[in-house]
Amino acid sequence: MGRPRLDGIKRLQHIRMNALLRFYQSSVGKKIIMSLTGLFLCTFLLEHLIGNLLVFKGEETYNAYTEFMVANPLIRTIEIGLFAALLFHPLIGFLLWLHNRKARSTSYEDYKLAENTQLASRITMLSGTIILLFLIVHLRTFFVPLRFGDVHPSPYGLIQEAFSSLSYSLFYLVALVLLGYHLKHGFQSAFQSLGLRHTKYNKLIDTAAAIFWLIIPLGFATIPIYFYWMSRYGQWAYAMGVH
Repeated sequence: MGRPRLDGIKRLQHIRMNALLRFYQSSVGKKIIMSLTGLFLCTFLLEHLIGNLLVFKGEETYNAYTEFMVANPLIRTIEIGLFAALLFHPLIGFLLWLHNRKARSTSYEDYKLAENTQLASRITMLSGTIILLFLIVHLRTFFVPLRFGDVHPSPYGLIQEAFSSLSYSLFYLVALVLLGYHLKHGFQSAFQSLGLRHTKYNKLIDTAAAIFWLIIPLGFATIPIYFYWMSRYGQWAYAMGVH
């Protein structure tokens, strides 16, 4: 009795694995995974913004928040899921882009792109690529020193130092503009792919989308603008003897 039952369990596991593989290989499966990882990243952005805005409460508060995030084992565990989402979201997006490119029967010369897609949709691939580049630079600037090295200056001082640079501040702001376009298209597309778009809830979804594609980038933008302005004003005030 034991052997047939074991074989049955193995067959069932094999069937489930094949079903999962077919689901992943299908365009529908990829879109669902893309949507779920995208919504997870949207949730992270909201939490990340709330934490980052603590810089306006002062150096001591922000440094205490950063130390808590670094030392908290639950946060470190969640980071594994975050990095998995950061890996799979652009990867699956690229695979879907390739699939759509191959499946399109109309040539690019005959296909009137501007008449058939929205601006945010047209630049999704480009904006996603630049955002990915920005994330790499951003992680190198802030995450790596906080997690794997001695932070000199403090976490708050690290922000001051980074955003005293005009080039980095502008790069950050441009990335936020592209992030807004990316979120505007992606947030609503995620609900569409998950089958959650309905006339009853469309206004609510559109309102929530506006929070993510407009409010969140604006919130992040206040940080480089503030610190860059303070770095310039501080130098001017020191030279003029203003205290």
